[in-house]
Amino acid sequence: MGLADNLETMLARGQDNALVRYGLGNEYLKRKEFDKAAVHLRKAVEFDPHYSAAWKSLGKALVAGAQQAEAVEAYEAGIRVADEKGDVQAANEMRVFLKRLQK
Repeated sequence: MGLADNLETMLARGQDNALVRYGLGNEYLKRKEFDKAAVHLRKAVEFDPHYSAAWKSLGKALVAGAQQAEAVEAYEAGIRVADEKGDVQAANEMRVFLKRLQK
């Protein structure tokens, strides 16, 4: 049983939170299942709107799933969150990703 299976089992048991959704989103991103990844990462940021790593992964999933406009929104939100938290590295990475998207 892989990590995604374990996390899906946790979710089925009612253990739904930002960390579970973030983990699932990243696992589906690795598997190139971008729509599934985006669903879970959107839920992660709903649970915790200040989760800058989840915003960054959501942006990646949306870009990979050819949803550029939504990716721009995710990166912009993630940059705001990261700046507010003082998460300089995440903010800088998302700025680079956003700049690439807007070319």
